[in-house]
Formats: sequence, structure tokens, C-alpha cells
Amino acid sequence: MPQSQRDVRNRIAAVKNIEKITRAMAMVAAARLRRSEQRIHALRPYASAIRRMTRRAAEAAGDVPKVPILQEHAEIRRVGLLLVAGDRGLAGAFNSNIVRAGIAVGRELEASGREVAYFASGRRVASSLTFRRLDPVDSFIGFTDRPSYADARRIAERLMAAYLDNEVDQVEVFYNGYVSAISQVVRRETLLPLQRATVLEGEVEEEPAGETPQRRVVPEYEPDAAAVLRRLVPDYVEISIYRALLESTASEHGARMTAMRQASDNATELIDTLTLQMNRARQAEITQEIMEVVAGAEGLR
Repeated sequence: MPQSQRDVRNRIAAVKNIEKITRAMAMVAAARLRRSEQRIHALRPYASAIRRMTRRAAEAAGDVPKVPILQEHAEIRRVGLLLVAGDRGLAGAFNSNIVRAGIAVGRELEASGREVAYFASGRRVASSLTFRRLDPVDSFIGFTDRPSYADARRIAERLMAAYLDNEVDQVEVFYNGYVSAISQVVRRETLLPLQRATVLEGEVEEEPAGETPQRRVVPEYEPDAAAVLRRLVPDYVEISIYRALLESTASEHGARMTAMRQASDNATELIDTLTLQMNRARQAEITQEIMEVVAGAEGLR
């Protein structure tokens, strides 16, 4: 049934209101994205240095039975998966990409005979896992717009406790790595045990010109490498999670900005289409009225 001019006009008004909202959301996301980018650029060198320093101390210490967090479990029977995403939607496939990646790896692990324990950072992840009857062991929500180091410490303490209590034998984290405002990459990193930890780009030490591994300068640790590791390992886990949270936050703002801009563009196209439809309906009504007037005039002759 063809729509009347009033119906089309009401639809145009509704779409215009949606366009205003999506443009405002895109502007807010762009402003938050700039702040998130600054935080990431400030953190990345420090995080890389801490992670690199921790691995070097572990290599120097060799066998470190006095540091429980560094002890590898005899067998990997249960793997903890931390899925990091957002509390809110309207960000395209930002949240669903993490959920899909985490669940896919979880199914692979279960197919190989291992158990999986899910940990969720972000309300959307927690609700998606619960909807799929994969209830997370623990959830951390309410801070994804602007995560603090205290939030990372709380998550790190929970994961380290799970590892030390033999609740899990390995910890992996999934998050959206920030590349640019229009590009985010799902990253999977092994966090614990340290011996299996993923080495990120920028953390590989290059040998100076003319220096070989045998001639590399070996740092001295006071009182010893094991004591240094007791202090470094918690920082290593915390800073790794904090970096994942900041990368995820920037990726979320970038994804939301892109999604809202696309929604605004689609709304503009729909408004043009509806306006054309309304003009055609008006022309059809005018033509019909002219034909009725002409027909009436002919009947009076």
C-alpha cells in the first residue's frame, strides 16, 4: 500500500532525529579516542620495558622454585581465558569479534581434552557468555570507557590467584589491539606461565652492532634475580592487563566512531530517498487533482 505524504514526512523526521544522535555519538567517540591514543602511546614503551626486564630476570635466575608464580604446572589441564571488550554496544563488531575468537579457542581446547575457564572484562562479554551458557568464573564491569590501573590490578590479582591455587594451569587474554581509528585486530596472548608468555612486537632486544649473544653484557641483580622477580612478576601481569584494557578502550572508541559515522551516512541516504519518495507522492496527488478538475470541467460541457 503506497504511503501518504504524512507517513513519509513522519519517517523523515524520525530518521533526522536518529542522524543527530549518531553524529553526536561519533563526535563524543572521536574526542574520547584522542585521549585514549595519548594514554596508549605513553604506556607502550613502559609496558614493553617491564615485560622485557621480567623475562631477562627470569633467564638470569634459571630455576626459581622460590617464586611460585613462575613455576610451570606439570600438566595443562585447565586454561583460563580472559576476554576483554566493552560495557556498551553500538560499536560494530567490536564486542562480537572477541566473543567469537574466545569461544572458538575454547572449543579447540575442549576438543583436545582440556577444560576452559572464562573470565570476562566488560558487560557485553559477560552477557554473551551467559547467553551461550558459558558462565564466566568471574566478571569485571563498569570501567571500560576509562580503565584505571586499579582495575587492571584487580583483574591481575584474580588471575594470579587462580594460577597459584591450581584453578587454572595457563592464562590467555583476548583483546582488540588498536591499530588506527578504522582498524582493530583481535590479539591472543599467553600471560601465564611466564615461560610461555607471548613476546609482543617491540619487546625483542636487538643485538648492538658487533655484539654477539656470548658477549652480551649480563646485568647483576641485588640481592639476587629471584628476589627481583618476586617484585617484577606482579607488575608484569598488571601492566600486561592494563595495556590490554587501554588497547581495547581505544579500539572501542574507534569502532564506535566508525560505526556511528556510517550510521549517519546511511541516515542521510535514507532521508534523500524518502524525500524523493515524498516529492513523487506530492506530484502524483497534484496530477490526480488536475485530472479530476479536468474531468469535472468536461462533464459540465
